[in-house]
Amino acid sequence: MFEFLNFKHLKNYLKQLIVPYVAWVIYKLFYFTWNIKIFEPPEMKNLLINKKPFILAHWHGDELALIHVVSRYKIATMVSLSKDGEMMDRLVKLLGGITSRGSSSKGGVSALKGLIKLLKNGRNTSVAVDGPRGPIYKVKPGVFEISKLTKAPIFWCGVVVDRQFVSTKSWNKAILPKPFARIYIEWRGPFQEITSDTDPKSKILSQILEDNLNAAKHQLSKKFDVHNAQC
Repeated sequence: MFEFLNFKHLKNYLKQLIVPYVAWVIYKLFYFTWNIKIFEPPEMKNLLINKKPFILAHWHGDELALIHVVSRYKIATMVSLSKDGEMMDRLVKLLGGITSRGSSSKGGVSALKGLIKLLKNGRNTSVAVDGPRGPIYKVKPGVFEISKLTKAPIFWCGVVVDRQFVSTKSWNKAILPKPFARIYIEWRGPFQEITSDTDPKSKILSQILEDNLNAAKHQLSKKFDVHNAQC
């Protein structure tokens, strides 16, 4: 208990405890002003009705425009064991999701096993396919590996926003819809089946999913005449 007498420890503890709640409140205030339209393919609707697991693939920079779907799709996700991961863990839970903790350097295997268990127990998962550190708009094999292990189909999305803040200093060019923004989200798929014989590290698979993600965003932007969406 005496560690909390140390100002640095106390500051870090309060940051991990308070920041997620502040972020949640701000996000909710924004969310209540947004006009959101979500389009889902029949296959996804059928899986939702029958409570069968699926995987949502998206670009890392679209996370803030998508995080409100955590509750809608009963999302489970992997979160790192870092201090930032601790805050993200709290935030995801506040939004109605659940996490499996781990990282590439410590606990990664257990986190993946935990995620697979959550999917088998009725949760779905989302994957920022060019995360966690890029390069931007380049699909990594993780999403295919999860699909192969769980036999869960992959759906991908296009996301466009008519007015947004853009984090130009971050590698992923993250967007946050401005108050009263219109947000359009269209899920497509499912992606081709990832079987036991499929190589998750196939560059062909990655390229196909990259093309699908980029096409979905471009076509959605054109459909709703949202010219300032980043494609």
